[in-house]
Amino acid sequence: MPIIQSVDRALKILDLFNEQNSEMKITEISRKLDLNKSTTHSLLKTLKEHHYIKQDSDSGKYSLGLKLLERGQFMLNSMDIREIARKHLIDLSVKTGQTTHLVILEGMYGVYIDKVEGASAIVYSRIGKRVPIHSSAVGKSLIAFRQQEEIDELLKDYHFFAQTDHTITNKQVYIEELTKVRAQGYSVDNEENEPGIFCIAVPIFDHTNKVIAAISISTTKQTVTKELEQEIVSTLKRTCSEISKTLGNKKIYL
Repeated sequence: MPIIQSVDRALKILDLFNEQNSEMKITEISRKLDLNKSTTHSLLKTLKEHHYIKQDSDSGKYSLGLKLLERGQFMLNSMDIREIARKHLIDLSVKTGQTTHLVILEGMYGVYIDKVEGASAIVYSRIGKRVPIHSSAVGKSLIAFRQQEEIDELLKDYHFFAQTDHTITNKQVYIEELTKVRAQGYSVDNEENEPGIFCIAVPIFDHTNKVIAAISISTTKQTVTKELEQEIVSTLKRTCSEISKTLGNKKIYL
């Protein structure tokens, strides 16, 4: 099926603009696309009419218009993280045999917004369940990658209550744990939220590089070996990176 040349050229004009070339004159655009000036002017006029391109009245330079931001925001808002992550939760559950959870931050808690039960799962959970940010693996992943000012604000009056004998109940120790999470790209709950339960979580980043969710896999402490832990970590990192890329993230550093 043949492409429409004028549409193709208009889209190529939009693709010219980036961090290094945020503004360009018509002569530069014509040269880069090897088009004559009158054709380029007609294309720019059309794009300008629909607000995909704007022109500075003083310099005469062209730059991207607000319509692109509007369209991009509409697309991002229409992306349901549950819908995007669902197939990945299923794949993880099939591969590991364990229950997988998708969790978001709500106040001082992580909230399960989706789950897939594993064939070998023995850990009880439910959608809507809330887990404290200090004792859960997902809580640590949801908090660790935020700006320091935001972390400080979240923890200012936070009560580090004990869920089990292994729960971190000291603020400074918890802050050190978050530093470790950032360095390794994942978090663990080693019987800190429930006795006998070991959980691993990895964050999901959006297009602004902000953590918007985390995925976790839970199993029993007695079945976890160092090899199994690293296998789950690697699988989770690959999965969360794929989801993050779908959300427009280009700076994943896990």
